[in-house]
Amino acid sequence: MAKQKVAMLTAGGLAPCLSSAVGGLIERYSDVAPDAELIAYKSGYQGVLLGDSIQFSKEMREKAPLLHRFGGSPIGNSRVKLTNAADCVKRGLVKEGENPLRVAAERLADDGITILHTIGGDDTNTTAADLAAYLAANNYDLTVVGLPKTVDNDVVPIRQSLGAWTAAEVGAHFFDNVSNEQSAAPRTLVIHEVMGRHCGWLTAATARAYLSRTKNYEYVDGMMMNAGLKSIDAVYLPEMAFDLQAEAERLKEIMDKTGHATVFVSEGACLDAIVAEREAAGETVKRDAFGHVKIDTINVGGWFQKQFANLLDAERSLVQKSGYFARSAPANADDLRLIQSMVDLAVESALNKVSGVTGHDEGQDGKLRTIEFPRIKGGKAFDLSTRWFAEVMDTIGQKYQEA
Repeated sequence: MAKQKVAMLTAGGLAPCLSSAVGGLIERYSDVAPDAELIAYKSGYQGVLLGDSIQFSKEMREKAPLLHRFGGSPIGNSRVKLTNAADCVKRGLVKEGENPLRVAAERLADDGITILHTIGGDDTNTTAADLAAYLAANNYDLTVVGLPKTVDNDVVPIRQSLGAWTAAEVGAHFFDNVSNEQSAAPRTLVIHEVMGRHCGWLTAATARAYLSRTKNYEYVDGMMMNAGLKSIDAVYLPEMAFDLQAEAERLKEIMDKTGHATVFVSEGACLDAIVAEREAAGETVKRDAFGHVKIDTINVGGWFQKQFANLLDAERSLVQKSGYFARSAPANADDLRLIQSMVDLAVESALNKVSGVTGHDEGQDGKLRTIEFPRIKGGKAFDLSTRWFAEVMDTIGQKYQEA
């Protein structure tokens, strides 16, 4: 086998798998292809366009196992869409009139790259698909293999994306402390906003993890710190219909009885309605290079707070967001096992010149395989009929239906 030169990049938002995936790739190549040269492009596709890379030395490769201890990305992220030439020009990544796909392809060719690993979500891997198609159409000899990263767990047709399990567990830990704020003042409304633009999986899974974490707690009978204070009273997801008046009446009954109310809300819940409301008022809603609404400017949790605080006669209300805390965590044991299996397959596929994205293919009974790039897309909805979600909602006592 000819000597390989392997490049990797991480892109998009953070997830609790990036550092470990980079470390895993370095370890696996060191085991099965020790002669392969390994580099990383800094800050995702930005590094490819600018030719900004890190060469992994022998000492760096030997210390790769340390990367499993960290969150974030050891090689940096960015949000760059190679088919959005205007945005790339605006950001100084290419010159006017240049095709970013061509610039990226020529950079990879000039650098002698034979294998490229992209670690990211649907935007990262659909961009990788665009790049792979361009490379193939223009006779570049390069294999592109992606690994699926997103805390939303919303990549079609992948059953479980890397980092999502950890994000749910860490989000539950975050809220375990925040829930105690309900003891700080009478009639307190606490809204926990969880990441998830189009998909409610992470919010639902975080609620499940929180209920599991707290279900066996022991309390001092007769005091105010009790199972009721540590409960969840409502969960709102993008996939669910939302009746403000009915939910306000239900939550007010809870507030009147217990003196507090707890709401878990996905950052994408009611997003379309909120954006439409703002645009109708003449506001310009900011969007990123992929055309997505910049969701951190929308403040969905704040919108729910505004709607509910008065209707519940809350004396105090607050919104707490676990997103950055959760997505920056190191991978937990479950994700580490998933990362290892996907990394092993990614390296095997790359060395056998099979391009695609590794994952458990829901179109093939959950088989772990390298899925063809054209089948990869984002926005997979959470299935509200999932058995464990029904159990969560039964515990909460909330009725729900699809939007």
